[in-house]
Amino acid sequence: MTPPRILLLPGWQGAAASHWQSHWERRFGFELLQQDDWWWPRRGDWMARLEDALLADERPTVLVAHGLACQLVAAWAGHSRQGHRVVAGLLVAPPDLLRVDLAPQLTAWAPLAMAPLAFASTVVTSVTDPHCQPEHSRSLALAWGSEIHDAGVAGSVDAGLGDWPVGLSLLGQLMRRAGLPRFPPFDSPGPG
Repeated sequence: MTPPRILLLPGWQGAAASHWQSHWERRFGFELLQQDDWWWPRRGDWMARLEDALLADERPTVLVAHGLACQLVAAWAGHSRQGHRVVAGLLVAPPDLLRVDLAPQLTAWAPLAMAPLAFASTVVTSVTDPHCQPEHSRSLALAWGSEIHDAGVAGSVDAGLGDWPVGLSLLGQLMRRAGLPRFPPFDSPGPG
């Protein structure tokens, strides 16, 4: 069986060179989806870019979303007729878009996409995430039908993690749960 495509979806402001998604792109060759505007994200534009990327490749795709891109995945999944192209999603540090101190650039992302996802998914949250309280992350995971992994005191789960081996392990576990074949860097059984 052909290995699935791993598509990295950065959140608001993109993924800096030090971000774990950039590390994964460089080290493992995973594809990082670029958006036209990282600073003033338009949900429809981001959804169209994701749709185009999925239509451009016939392989089954695993989405690895960070921050605002978690809401992108949920919004896209509730709208697209191409949902069968995605087999799993790792949703890391979804932001709370209902906060009173939300940046004005993000207000157009309301209403929240809360429908169950049609593919296996895991939401990764942190008790010290400055952008989302754990209770809100849990409510998103419940609505999306996702498993939840509490990363503890990982901060916003976006910087200073290097290759983030815990995240890579979570991705491997999710792929096994989705019935996907192992391939490097997931070719050993690993924990869980």
